[in-house]
Amino acid sequence: MADQEARENPTPAAPPAAARPKRVSHRGRTAGAKVSSNQQEGKVEEFEPFMLLPRGPPPLKEFLDIWDVDVLKQPQEINKQGHHTHLYSSDFLIVRRTLEFQIKITFDRPYKPAEDKFAVEFVIVPFKSVVSFEFGVLDACLFIMDKADMPLSNRGDVIKVTRVASAMLNSRDDDGVLVGNWSGDYTYGVPPTSWTGSVEILLDYAGSRGTPVCYAQCWVYAAVFNTFLRCLGIPGRVVTNFFSAHDNDGNLKMDIILDENGKLDRNRTKDSIWNYHCWNECFMARSDLPSGFGGWQVVDATPQETSDGMFRCGPASVAAVKHGQICYPFDAPFVFAEVNSDVIFYRRQKDGTLEVVKVNPTHVGRMVLTKAVLHDGRRDITDQYKFPEGSPEERRVLEKAEEFGCQREKASLPQSDVEVEIPTLDVRVGDNFDVTLQFKNHSDQRRTADVYVTGTVVYYTGVPSAEVVFKTPKVKLDPLQSKDEKVLVRGEDYMHKLVEQANIHFIATGKIKETGQIITAMKVITIHNPKLIVKVTGSPRVSEEMYVSVEFTNPFKFNLENVDLRMEGPGIMPFKRKQYSLIAPGTSITWTETFSPRRAGSTKLIASLDCAALRQVYGETELTIQQ
Repeated sequence: MADQEARENPTPAAPPAAARPKRVSHRGRTAGAKVSSNQQEGKVEEFEPFMLLPRGPPPLKEFLDIWDVDVLKQPQEINKQGHHTHLYSSDFLIVRRTLEFQIKITFDRPYKPAEDKFAVEFVIVPFKSVVSFEFGVLDACLFIMDKADMPLSNRGDVIKVTRVASAMLNSRDDDGVLVGNWSGDYTYGVPPTSWTGSVEILLDYAGSRGTPVCYAQCWVYAAVFNTFLRCLGIPGRVVTNFFSAHDNDGNLKMDIILDENGKLDRNRTKDSIWNYHCWNECFMARSDLPSGFGGWQVVDATPQETSDGMFRCGPASVAAVKHGQICYPFDAPFVFAEVNSDVIFYRRQKDGTLEVVKVNPTHVGRMVLTKAVLHDGRRDITDQYKFPEGSPEERRVLEKAEEFGCQREKASLPQSDVEVEIPTLDVRVGDNFDVTLQFKNHSDQRRTADVYVTGTVVYYTGVPSAEVVFKTPKVKLDPLQSKDEKVLVRGEDYMHKLVEQANIHFIATGKIKETGQIITAMKVITIHNPKLIVKVTGSPRVSEEMYVSVEFTNPFKFNLENVDLRMEGPGIMPFKRKQYSLIAPGTSITWTETFSPRRAGSTKLIASLDCAALRQVYGETELTIQQ
């Protein structure tokens, strides 16, 4: 079956921007309005001569005439190459502060330094129409600082710029760039999983003169923040922390409550551990901190907790986080807790008291990754945030953090002689699968475990959505025996309950009958969605017409309705979008577009498919464009 059964919809018009209140005047507070926008100063100063001018026409034979002034603004010329601005899509010269640049002046005759005099005047005029990597992005980044009323005099301070941007990229308290939404209802905006790049977001925000764009989650905030940083010449990268603690009370504890038999108590377990969390690092000197705490700094635009009254985070020194020096600004205790919190299992007695039965110090901050340089691989930077688990250095760091107010669980618990683990699984969406519980009896006596296995669909923030499986197997173990217990999970039990990113969190808890000890294991299993197929044809050269096609087949037994397809290629193809009202079961669609690459080099074309029944479907292809 082909496109005949897939109905297309025209893209709806964007709603009109909401009216904004009038800005309050500075009158009565300051002598004059502070200059916080490049657009405010509209006067071009009149040229004032600094030497005697002739009263009449100069002798034509001796007169030095200027034929041409060339600021060497082409991407391949010395200025943009030397200032690393050759990738900006602009017809203007873009230079970086404090660096020299060259100008070529052509006269009508040879220049005689001993006899000829000429003057070069530089006039700073309102900054307009200058653009970044893609058309309009640099203007949008400057507009963000204008919108924050950031004085021009502060924009040379990278600490202040990143701190302001951390607040301005979310809309919680200042009508910033992005509206966060973790509810699963994206009726009035774009689902966070649907974005294919930062350009559309930044241009929408600047084009609407500051209307927040809907919607974002942590990786969207991090991607847009990364574009902002690099656009302004600040070295930046996106960082992902797997199993990230959201600790809002500074006690380095993530509490899980069990009943007296070892069964998970969902009603009393309130803490959640994000399956992952994305933030940014930017590289800078920290003259406000002691020596050794410069370099990479954590900044985070995802609105989690307030800092100095606004939803923002950082810059926090990565070196300070690693060494437990969390007294230094900004927000180091929060970042420290994200990678160092312990998971504490409590057993709730009948009288309501809580008893610590297990401490897992290795679950949170298990791995911190960023993109590798010059290729698509990953780089493990966990060792930049923390010392190895259980090492003497780690113990000293935790003791240092306690000196600054962080609280830890210090209960000393006996080692359990029975262990349980849940191995990782690769599961395709809709498939039945078995969750395996691997038991190991380390004692020389028989053991019996009453086990509770719960599988719950969760958002990537760890917040539960719906339970899909609950089993209570009884496992008998001979001395020193290893044994596997399987729990079947059927596709029909979870398909209609999945939320975006399709994560199912399995928790196995139990009580050993002979000893009363509690055993626990946790594993998040991600259900893999189908992929888009992206194909490119044509001659891969600058300005040559090429074709890209996106193919998708609905593999399910139900209709996909109101499907949104998006496609984008940095430097080669602007954002494009297409909608289908219905893709029937088994139906295939093919969407083809033309494009002409604007610059040479290696890049990607990225496509996404999104609808209420199926989130986070992606496809991409790499290509190298020749000059």
